[in-house]
Parts: sequence; C-alpha cells; structure tokens
Amino acid sequence: MLRTNITVAAQFMKPDLGLDDVQMGRVFSAFMLGYAIFQIPAGVLGDRLGARAVLAGAAVIWGVTTVLTGLVPGLLVGTGLAAFISLLVLRFTLGVAEAATYPVAAQAVANWMPLTKRTFANAVVIAGASLGIIAASPLVAWMMGAYGWRTTFFVTAAFGFAIALLWRWYATDRPADHREMSQMELSAIMAGRTDAPEASRTSWWHLLRTRNMTLICLSYFLDSFVLFIFVFWFFQYLVEERGFSVLRGGVFNSLPYIFALVMVPLVGRWCDALSARRGRERGRRAIAILCLCLSALFLLVGATVAAAVPAILCLSLSVGFLQSTEGPFWSSATDIAGRHAATAGGIMNTAGNLGGVVSTALAPVAVHSYGWAFTFAGCGVLLLVASVSWIFIKHER
Repeated sequence: MLRTNITVAAQFMKPDLGLDDVQMGRVFSAFMLGYAIFQIPAGVLGDRLGARAVLAGAAVIWGVTTVLTGLVPGLLVGTGLAAFISLLVLRFTLGVAEAATYPVAAQAVANWMPLTKRTFANAVVIAGASLGIIAASPLVAWMMGAYGWRTTFFVTAAFGFAIALLWRWYATDRPADHREMSQMELSAIMAGRTDAPEASRTSWWHLLRTRNMTLICLSYFLDSFVLFIFVFWFFQYLVEERGFSVLRGGVFNSLPYIFALVMVPLVGRWCDALSARRGRERGRRAIAILCLCLSALFLLVGATVAAAVPAILCLSLSVGFLQSTEGPFWSSATDIAGRHAATAGGIMNTAGNLGGVVSTALAPVAVHSYGWAFTFAGCGVLLLVASVSWIFIKHER
C-alpha cells in the first residue's frame, strides 16, 4: 500500500508540483534503486538480528517517509526542481526501508514453515502485497478526489506505524520462542530439516556465484521487469490509453491484484501438492514455467484486443499468473541457501528490483516512442525467456 499509493496520486501530484511523466518515472525509479541496492544488506541484517526487530524497524521508516512525501514537496520546499529532488530522496529512502520486506519475510517463512509448506506460505506473503494494492488504488483515488493528494499519504502512513507495533508485540524470530507454541507444532515445523536452527554468517558472494542462484536471479530480473510496469504505470495506461476516469481507473487498477489475490495462494497450494508427489525441484519448475508462459500469452492477447474490458481482463490474468511464480521463486531460493534464507532472498530480490529500476525508467520512453501494444508485446517475449531459465535450475542438488 505504501509502495503503490504514489502511482495513483501521481495524476494530481504532477500538475500541482510542476512535474512531467519522465520526472515521475525517475521518482518511481528512485524507490526501485534504493530497494534494489539494499536487498543484500537487509537480508544479511535479517539473518543476524532476526525478522522481528528488522521488520518492525523498517515499517516505522515506511510510515515516516510516507508522511514526509505528503508534507515536504510543494510545502516545506518549492515546486518544480525542489519538489522533484525531495521526492527522489524520500522515495529512495522508502525503497531502502522496504528492501527488508521480502528477504526477511522469506527468512520468517523458512523459520516457521515445514519444508513441504513453504511455497504456499511464500504465496500468502505475495497475496498480502496484492491485497495492499487492491486496497490502495480505490482508496487513494477516492481520497485524492475528495481531500487532495497529500491526505492520501498521511492516511496510508498510519498503516505502516500500525503493522510495526503489531509485529513487534506479537512476532518472534523462532517458533520455539513463541509463548503459544506447543511441542507438537514445533516438531511438525522442524520435521525433515538438516540445517542448524541458528543462522550464522555467510558470504553473499558465494551464494551469488552458484549456478542455481544466477539462473534464478536472471529469471526473476525479467519477471520483475514486467511486473513493475503494471505496478507503476498501469493506472496511467487505464486513464490515458483506455479513457477511464481517475476514480474508475483506480477501481480497474486493482483488478490484476484481485486476480492475483485469489490465484497466488491457490497456485502455491497446487505447487506444494505437486512437489510432494514429484519432488520439490520438478514441481516448482513445472509451475513456474507454466505460469510464465500463460502470463506471456495473456499479455500478448491483452495488448492487441481493441475492446477495453476484454483487454483489461486478459492483462489482469497475465498479472495473476505472473505473481503466481513468486511462491516457486522464493521457496527455491530458500532451499538453495538453507539457513541463510534472508541473504539469498536479498540476492534474488536485488536482481528483481534492478529489473524494476530499468523498466520503470524505460516504460514511458517505450510508450511514447512505440505505444502500449508494442511495450506489452516486448514484455511477453521477456517472460518466455524467463521461463527457459527454469529448465536449468537444479536447486535440490
């Protein structure tokens, strides 16, 4: 929610602050740059300090930077260049703080979930992200029309502070430390594990040099390249290309993530069931390749359909299948890393978010030069390339 609020608010922010699409694209990329650069440090920090402290501290910073995004540009500093620079700094800082989210969440999943349940558990984390986007788009669009774009940042910041308090109060790093954990539950969680229960220092460079990690990073780079075009530019596509109003565009902007909210956990459960029958490696590979190919197919169809509603349905299915790969990606990365799950997650998400940095900056250039149909078609080809990488991933070896 705190990541995507600006994608809707940008429609009013740009004229109010004297910014254009290219500058706003660089603001989006500033978030992605901070997010990408600090993935590995955040993962290492999570492995050393634990998920409870790192995620609670990160969420506090999310709230602070979100409040300042509504307060600083155009009020505490001027419009134009001053507003642009302040947004670059604030979004970069938010990206740094949010870098901990998925790597450290993957560590928490690895600590708390049995080996046979990790794909579904990671899928639930991704479904939570989809739920945030679903809530953010219509909420921000409505508040922006009723109270102005600054209010949207003040209101959404409260969620960051709330989750920080809740996580700090209730969570523990290890199942054995939780006051409500029974011995039966603990035995089920730890069944089949060969890694030591405590995390120790590891070389992120060693993990990065393994063939499996390189292939996962390549595939995830291409996967995220496409996803972040939807995250940051789909609302503008709906308003400018398909002619929807701001409020209606905010509603339709949530549709891909409604699909993802339903599809991602179901595919994650299916992947765990298939992995139990055919092995984790073969099960995850089959699901990842299938979802990437179907995502590419629906993206290509959606790019060429003239009618708005069928096109949006196809593009929404494309996002749903694309996000359904997250469970196989994250569970495979944690299997490769063993007890160093947060570090491996940081490495993979660095590659993914570098894809986001590139795509959020290139998307407006590609759209202005060649149009949306060409941009979406090119993204479909990238997803097919991403699917090929999974043929060579052998994470159980």
